[in-house]
Amino acid sequence: MTDRDLTRRTVALTALGGLSLPVLAACGGGGSSSSTTATDPGTTTGGASSDPSGGGNSVTADALVGTAQVPVGGGVIIGDQNVVVTQPEKGTFEGFSATCTHQGCLLTSVASGTINCGCHGSQFSIADGSNVVGPSGAPAGSVAALPKIAVTVKGKDVVKA
Repeated sequence: MTDRDLTRRTVALTALGGLSLPVLAACGGGGSSSSTTATDPGTTTGGASSDPSGGGNSVTADALVGTAQVPVGGGVIIGDQNVVVTQPEKGTFEGFSATCTHQGCLLTSVASGTINCGCHGSQFSIADGSNVVGPSGAPAGSVAALPKIAVTVKGKDVVKA
């Protein structure tokens, strides 16, 4: 390869690189601040949103989540609020910290009756937050439950009590 070929290649790559930056920036978007993932159809993530059409998914500004967004036997992890809202039985809503008691990881999913941590496999009951599987960071001889967060239903929303 000659210096002339190298120069042409450098100019071509530089020109293409300069054009791709605005394209990549345009693709970036203003994504959600939530860092959780949904891994099960009974699992949802998210937070307060508004629906000006008055549909069933509208929530008020102080709401954690709409009641219709929390599946019976499942739950919703609201990462930006550090809250998990579950509905173990129809009409019964519970709130827990979304931080795993083992090593402080953000909980990642709610499935099959448990709130799950993707870091080391801890699983907690959707009914009372108790540790049912895996490490939990509790003192020897006991298990650590997720700290409860008081929630209540206000209209069609679940809010902090």
